Amino acid sequence: QVQLVESGGGLVQAGGSLRLSCAASGRTFSRNAMGWFRQAPGKEREFVAAISWNSGSTAYSDSVKGRFTISRDNAKNTVYLQMNSLKPEDTAVYSCAVDRIASVLRRESYVYNYWGQGTQVTVSS
Repeated sequence: QVQLVESGGGLVQAGGSLRLSCAASGRTFSRNAMGWFRQAPGKEREFVAAISWNSGSTAYSDSVKGRFTISRDNAKNTVYLQMNSLKPEDTAVYSCAVDRIASVLRRESYVYNYWGQGTQVTVSS
């Protein structure tokens, strides 16, 4: 049974930092691209970042570029999202996901076939 478990969310003041982790179990995803998405109340799920299977490529949404960094450790079957200079508009439930392919970084949520349950990030002003 495949499981993705996110952790590291919480309440932080604007300008602060958080590091999210997503640990996978049940199978290895070392040959899959992985991504982070977020969903704020009343809004659609949106792409945040993605990373290729070997960390050779990364992609970010314009709203987080320069502030967030995605990384992965295939030995630990874990992907991370370092979030710096957080803003109130970053408040959302953050979820990790596994793509079906390895190297092409995609922003559409429907192409990802495994999802975690999400972790809440709240940024106060």
